[in-house]
Amino acid sequence: MEANSKVSVIAGDIEIDLEGAAMEVEEQLILHRQDDTWTIMLDRLAQARKDALKAAVSAAKEKGLPERGSAFRVLLETCSLERKPDQVLGAIHYLRSVEGIQDSPPRVINQLFSDAKIDPPGNLSLYLNRLRERKFLVIPPGKEDKNRFAHLTEEGRAHLDKRSTA
Repeated sequence: MEANSKVSVIAGDIEIDLEGAAMEVEEQLILHRQDDTWTIMLDRLAQARKDALKAAVSAAKEKGLPERGSAFRVLLETCSLERKPDQVLGAIHYLRSVEGIQDSPPRVINQLFSDAKIDPPGNLSLYLNRLRERKFLVIPPGKEDKNRFAHLTEEGRAHLDKRSTA
């Protein structure tokens, strides 16, 4: 006897509510992916996430809270980023997504670690280059291959998301 599976997602006026045997649910999901329903829903969820992050950053700036060091530390703890390469990836994410900083030379990243009362990474270029090799970071064209402009790829974001659910 096969167990029932259930997938239920609501994003605005789009609702996907699937239930049945695992194989049936998978087939129904494939149909939703083919007619772009799934893509539209993911786009809406991504936009809602961006809007929520923007609102949180705006509220934090208005209130003067949280202090950047403690906010960065919370990010590291929430996502269980204990290894230095993961922390560097989290720092790039924090600087780009939360503070909106696009140019972060080593002193900016090291200062973020210091503000959070965490030992700075030391040889930052080594970590950044390894993260680029793993395809977690990319440098935009025209930035002369400088690590200070690196930003997260989809793989990098997925890695952080995976860490936060682990």
